[in-house]
Amino acid sequence: MKIQHRLIITLSFFIYLQDISLAVDSDAPLFDAHIHYKWDQAELTTPKQALAILDKAGVKKAVVIGRPAEYALKLQALAPDRIIPIYGPYRFANEKLEWQFRQALIDEVREGLHSGLYQGIGELHFIGGMAQHWQKSRVFVALLALARDYDVPVMVHTEYASIKPSLSIFQSNPDNRLLFAHAGAVLEPEQVAVILDTCPNVMMDLAARDPWRYVRNPITDNKRKLFPDWQALIETYPNRFMIGSDPVWPVDKGFSWDEADSGWQELPRYIAFHRQWLQQLKPDIAQKLRWDNAEQWFVKR
Repeated sequence: MKIQHRLIITLSFFIYLQDISLAVDSDAPLFDAHIHYKWDQAELTTPKQALAILDKAGVKKAVVIGRPAEYALKLQALAPDRIIPIYGPYRFANEKLEWQFRQALIDEVREGLHSGLYQGIGELHFIGGMAQHWQKSRVFVALLALARDYDVPVMVHTEYASIKPSLSIFQSNPDNRLLFAHAGAVLEPEQVAVILDTCPNVMMDLAARDPWRYVRNPITDNKRKLFPDWQALIETYPNRFMIGSDPVWPVDKGFSWDEADSGWQELPRYIAFHRQWLQQLKPDIAQKLRWDNAEQWFVKR
């Protein structure tokens, strides 16, 4: 009984120390570079509640993508110095597949950027083989041109095992500032390194690279410790990565007509995951990922 008692005390003390460490880190301000606020999330989370959730997670500044686009402005209106809206191209779920062919989107984005209310474009999804033929999309080519004209970044989302489609986009548009959502989602660190090495115009966000979304392509082990190849990659390119929560849940149901998206309720655990592995990096590198890189990339120049 005494041995068991000592084990319990030792374990409790270890958890206590771990909690202290997390608590200290939670005080460090964090810039979330990838957040959605959608109509089906607003059913569960009001703009005021959303900001309270950001407070709970220690997120002091955030890039927000609305669906429809104006939903990001609902948060920005309450916290103009905290929320950076970028123009979300989708109004409905199926537009992930159709946006490249919707000519009206060009004028909508132009009007949004001209208003000065939006500081970027995205998230633009390339589904199936769409990225391989991106040059044929007059809409995408026009959006890239608008982004150059207004000097704003474009968030691109692909999920290809090969880096060739993504490289084609990035290398062909060196004058665009491009943010690669989820660091390629399913790409291995050596593939991400090729993009970073050959495309200086590309930044990476690590949103959804957590134990609950891209579960087959983790960046940490089950103890939340960075895999050595991912740590080496981040330390080699410390100025090229950002943190993001991407609060979408349940992810396996996609767009459900009968169930609201509860991603905002999950946001604190997504951020807590990032905070855990950030502590494994040198403080100056962790600070770049936690805040500096996103601040320099998104804040209007």
